[in-house]
Amino acid sequence: MFSKHVSRDISAHCHGELSRDEAKRFAEHIISCGKCRSEFEKIKLGISLTEHLPQLAAPDHLWAGLEPLLAKQAGVISPSVSRTSPVFAFRQTQLAAIAAVLLLITSVGIWWLYRDRVATSSASWLVERLDGTPRIASAGMGSKGHLGVGQWLETDGNSRAQIAVGSIGNVEIDPNTRVRLLETQPTEHRLELARGKMSARIWAGCAYTLEVDDAGASLLRVTSGWVALELKDRESIVPAGAACRTRPGIGPGTPYFEDAAEDFRSALTKVDFETDAFVRTGALESLLGQSRVRDTLTLWHLLSRVDGSDRVRVYEKIASFVPPPAGVTREGILQLDQKMLELWRDQLEMNWSNSRILPKRLVEPYWHPGNGVNRGMSKLQEKMLPK
Repeated sequence: MFSKHVSRDISAHCHGELSRDEAKRFAEHIISCGKCRSEFEKIKLGISLTEHLPQLAAPDHLWAGLEPLLAKQAGVISPSVSRTSPVFAFRQTQLAAIAAVLLLITSVGIWWLYRDRVATSSASWLVERLDGTPRIASAGMGSKGHLGVGQWLETDGNSRAQIAVGSIGNVEIDPNTRVRLLETQPTEHRLELARGKMSARIWAGCAYTLEVDDAGASLLRVTSGWVALELKDRESIVPAGAACRTRPGIGPGTPYFEDAAEDFRSALTKVDFETDAFVRTGALESLLGQSRVRDTLTLWHLLSRVDGSDRVRVYEKIASFVPPPAGVTREGILQLDQKMLELWRDQLEMNWSNSRILPKRLVEPYWHPGNGVNRGMSKLQEKMLPK
């Protein structure tokens, strides 16, 4: 995994200026670095917004005042500059970019309303019936149908369906499942799973299942690639062979490999979701005793989810398997220094998977608290990364 941040490459990626190898390295880093991914999302949003801003001509009196300043900044002695000169053209582009940013600040709300209106009226996904009679917007469908933004697809105990997710893959909907299309854009697609089970396969190499029960708790299981679960500042990176649970009001738990010992998995459930601090501490002790070197996936995530002496014990257990690399200190890890955590994770990852090849698209099922009646839902978001 590349530990060097890719902030300086984000703009080049968004404009398709990276080579194939550079784009691959960019994707590999973004999927594991929350800091760069956050910056990537902000820049991508900014570019999308500016692309929809109207182009307006500046009044002549404005250019009359700006041209001398631009000439001076460019190192030109003459007080007048031709508008067709390369120097002015370059500076004019810079000025337009600044103006676009200022206009963006005042027009974000309008843009989001416009985008939602367009998406709701025109976007839809193809749905194929596999068994029984699935329903779209409460109406029974034939062999094929279309799921529009905001519409629900529902299956009963005898029906199944398959959704074509744009051109990036498909999602199979199991019986007794309720799912809604929230958004579909060229670079982003969102599904909301209220209950039931769906199995997603992304052609770039990511496959997983997501189940949500009637209480809103969910279970993610990854069979290929990597998936990220996120709620606010809590994030779980789940590689192939691993799983992760969520609970309403808490969000994603800690990822674990499904071949971990049963006692290990049982203890982790208590560490993640038990409210009694004494019970959680005892469960952590049991979990550490059952840990293998591969379970450093779980232990690394736990570093930021426990504190005090519990964090010290987690640190010491990981270090007994894989000592911190150069530049990573005990004090830094215990203080949750982000750079040190990422450097150590890069080294630990060699024990988490037999494959270091990441999918070209980041697939993120997000969990959110629900609809205000103490019932959680899981929201699937698929974000396209470099081709």
